[in-house]
Amino acid sequence: MPLSPERKKEYFERMKALLTDYKKCFIVQVDNVGSKQLQDTRKALRGQAEILMGKNTMMRKVITNYVEEFPDSPVQQLIDICKGNIGFVFTNGDLGDIRTVLESNVRPAPARVGGIAPSSVTIPKGPTGCDPGQTAFFQTLQISTKISRGQIEITNDFQLIEEGTKVNASQAAILKKLNICPFTYGLILQSVYDNGSLFDAKVLDITDDVLTAKFGEALSMVASLSLILGYPTAASIPHSIANAFKAVLAITVGLPSYTFPKADPYKAIVCGDAE
Repeated sequence: MPLSPERKKEYFERMKALLTDYKKCFIVQVDNVGSKQLQDTRKALRGQAEILMGKNTMMRKVITNYVEEFPDSPVQQLIDICKGNIGFVFTNGDLGDIRTVLESNVRPAPARVGGIAPSSVTIPKGPTGCDPGQTAFFQTLQISTKISRGQIEITNDFQLIEEGTKVNASQAAILKKLNICPFTYGLILQSVYDNGSLFDAKVLDITDDVLTAKFGEALSMVASLSLILGYPTAASIPHSIANAFKAVLAITVGLPSYTFPKADPYKAIVCGDAE
């Protein structure tokens, strides 16, 4: 049902206010997310962020009008992101905290015929609770079974569905029979807008520890190349000094009549071993 002119005006004004008041937002995919789940997510984010849903055409129109009114605004790049079943989560808080709330608010869901599997599904081995008369059903799907204690038992873990494939009727039926809800649905983070920069949400996986480790790897590589090429850099100089000390120490240890303070402990060890 289309919105009335009054409701459209309210929506335009609200989105314009959000674009003005907030400098960060998540672009989220909302496939298979029910109204109750969305309401619970709004409650969890109260005071930290605001969720905005709507038709893509309306959102693109609001952003276009906003850019025309404020030509220097970088929000124009959000126009092309308004595709598919998406929404916005606006915030000025820590993106990591908001992400934690969004990813924690998920719901288990059954496999639906014709739906695309968001993840692979494996049926675990063990008793199924099904009577022996239903063995043929499992055989149709090539699931190895045996009869144990009056019920069908799956003998090995069986991968039933691969990620990204369509769920067929037989797969959905056996999961329902086994009372398995294999999928979880919630707001899926697609992109992040932060003070004019638009990037993939996976960038948030890069923590300080990851950056530190990557920097250490790069520093080691620069030092190695510098030493091989004989070209001193800030990364290689500590290694060069250490290597020079080792060379001087090796010569000093072999000279009984010469030493220097830093070499004394090493000479004592060598002389002690020789004795």
